[in-house]
Amino acid sequence: MIRKIAATALSLAALLTATACGGDSSADTSAQGSQVTLTIGDQAKTLQTIVAASDALKGADYKVKWAEFEGAAPLFQAVQAGAADTTYSADLPALQALSGGVRFKNVAALKNDGRHVGLVVREGSGIDSVRDLKGQKVVVSSAKGSISEYLLANILKQNGLNYSDVKVQYLLPTDAQAAFASGKINVWATFGVYQAVGLEQGGRLLVDGADGRVSGYGFIGASEKALADKSKKAALADFLKRVGTALEWTSTHQDAYAKAIEERNGADATVAKTLASAAYSKVLPITPDVNDTVQGVADLMHGIGVLDPNVDVAESADTSLLK
Repeated sequence: MIRKIAATALSLAALLTATACGGDSSADTSAQGSQVTLTIGDQAKTLQTIVAASDALKGADYKVKWAEFEGAAPLFQAVQAGAADTTYSADLPALQALSGGVRFKNVAALKNDGRHVGLVVREGSGIDSVRDLKGQKVVVSSAKGSISEYLLANILKQNGLNYSDVKVQYLLPTDAQAAFASGKINVWATFGVYQAVGLEQGGRLLVDGADGRVSGYGFIGASEKALADKSKKAALADFLKRVGTALEWTSTHQDAYAKAIEERNGADATVAKTLASAAYSKVLPITPDVNDTVQGVADLMHGIGVLDPNVDVAESADTSLLK
C-alpha cells in the first residue's frame, strides 16, 4: 500500500507537465456564438476536477480553456507570458509572484483549515517538540517561499526560536519523499498528499498548520490584461461564483469528489481521499481581514529574507469582481 501511495504521489506531481499550456477541449463550456474564452490556470487538474464533478459551469455563456501546470511557479510564469488569464495558489506563492513582478491582481480568497500543511519527523529522531528542531536540518518542499516554509518560520517564532536556528534545505516534493523514505532526512516540511505519504512511511506529525499556524488562505488571481477586458472581467466574476458553488459541493460530497479525483487524476482511493479532505472549502471576497492576515505572512517572510521586496497585500487585490 505504501508503495502504491508513493507512486501515485509521484505521478500526480508530474501530471500534465508535457502539455502544461494545452486546453482540455472536453472541459470547454460554451454557449452558441460566445466570443469570450477564459484560460483558467490550474495545478494538477485541481480546479478542473472540482468544476467538472460538480457541473458548476453548466449554462455559462463563455468558454473555459484549462491551462494545467505541476505547481504554482510555472502557472505564474504562464500568466506573466499571457498564456493564462488566472492564477490559483496558496497565499505565499502568490506573494512570491507579486514580489517578482508578475502583473496580476488577487480577485478572490480561498479558505481551508490549514491541516494540509505539516512538519513530519521520523520516528526515533529524538524530535518531540518544536524546540527540539534547534540545530536540525529541515527539508522544505518545494521551492523557496512555499506554504510549508511559512509554517516552519511561524512555529519557530511562536516557540522563541530564530529561523537561523535550523538548517533549511529545499527539495522538490518527489525528491524529498524519496529522501525521507530512505531515512536520509529526519524533518520534512511538506503538504497535501506528500504529508500523507510521509506518515505512511513511518513519519510522525510534529505540528500542522491548523489553529492559525498558517493562514489557511489561498487566492484566485487574474492577469491585469484580463481585468482590462470588460467581457473577460464579467466572465471572471461569474466564474468565481461558480467556483464557490463547486467548492461548497466538495465539502458536502467528499466521497463523490474523491471518486472524481480517482477517475480524472489516476489516484488510488487513499490518496484521493487525502486530496479531497485537503481542498479549499470556500471562495470568499478579499476583505480587510483577509488582507491583514496575509500581510502578516508577507511581513514574516520578508523579515527572514524569503520575500524580497515585500508586498502590500491590499494594493495587490481587485475586490470589484466578488462582493
